[in-house]
Amino acid sequence: MASTSDSDKPSVSHVEEERTRQCAEFAAIAGTDSAVAQCYLAENEWDMERALNSFFEADMERVFEEDFQENDSSPKIKRQKVEDEAPKECIDLTGDSPASSQKLSEEDDGKLSLVSWNVDGLDTDNLAERARGLCSYLVLYTPDVVFLQELIPPYVQYLKKRAVSYLIIEGGEEGYFSGMMLKKSRVKFLESEIIAYPTTQMMRNLLVAQVTFKGQKLCLMTSHLESCKGHAEERMKQLRVVMQKMKDAPDDVTILFGGDTNLRDTEVAKVGLPTSVCDVWERLGKQEHCRYTWDTKANNNKTVPFVSRCRFDRIYFRPATKEGVPRLAPDHMALVGLEKLDCGRYTSDHWGIYCSFIAG
Repeated sequence: MASTSDSDKPSVSHVEEERTRQCAEFAAIAGTDSAVAQCYLAENEWDMERALNSFFEADMERVFEEDFQENDSSPKIKRQKVEDEAPKECIDLTGDSPASSQKLSEEDDGKLSLVSWNVDGLDTDNLAERARGLCSYLVLYTPDVVFLQELIPPYVQYLKKRAVSYLIIEGGEEGYFSGMMLKKSRVKFLESEIIAYPTTQMMRNLLVAQVTFKGQKLCLMTSHLESCKGHAEERMKQLRVVMQKMKDAPDDVTILFGGDTNLRDTEVAKVGLPTSVCDVWERLGKQEHCRYTWDTKANNNKTVPFVSRCRFDRIYFRPATKEGVPRLAPDHMALVGLEKLDCGRYTSDHWGIYCSFIAG
């Protein structure tokens, strides 16, 4: 994985490389895919023998099938106050292994990591395996914050059972919606709100959460802006709502927005970004390998009769400016989800974005 700084390599790339190697070895022995391998290795503290024993004693496919057959309605979310404890019978597929988490905590303690991803929950083909794929990437990258778009209720129910090291905040109750996942051991949740887009025709809104991280106040925001070329005016209206919210936040708060914006560069130019707000991809040097997050040339999840390469998914950042307040700065960006799953498809038709921020 490419990095913008040498210090990023040992904390992310080395851990990812070692975990990937273990998963490949497990998969070869067990005759399964890497997503299942990662689930069992994470559950068993990355001890190969214990993980293999656990695998052969359980019917994994039945467990995942049952997860998606349960259609309990999602709990109401309005202003969600913390701490729903995970049921005792849940297996956390996103917990850190002690050895790797110790290494990350020693070298990356002050670094905030984030993943933003449109998971395409509206595509129900191979949904269980693709949801497992998402959990696999959470194991590999252990992000502090996750922004998700195009969630559906069964997908959320699955994550609540299998990603119990995260607090999940939902931006809706029916149809499809955005959501956030916050690493409970690293991010303290205070409150959340949902801001409506008054003229949306596609059930879109802005999900906002107030949190603290290492004593710093953060405002986290995610959204799925109006889709399709013909809805540019509505999309720009929604972007103005986002930018006004970022601009108006108190000066002792750092603001992070991420999501599937569906934006074209010409639309951003028309709206304009406040001087205090930056596009993280641009700030980090417009690296070509991170440019296209929806790329039908490389990703065949969608069968379309054309090639489209777009930077729909974006991260916007506004640092705290108050004197004496700790400040974060963008450090690294990479795309995730580039590997096919055992079913022959990708986790989503979008690539996910991984970002890290360091104390500036």
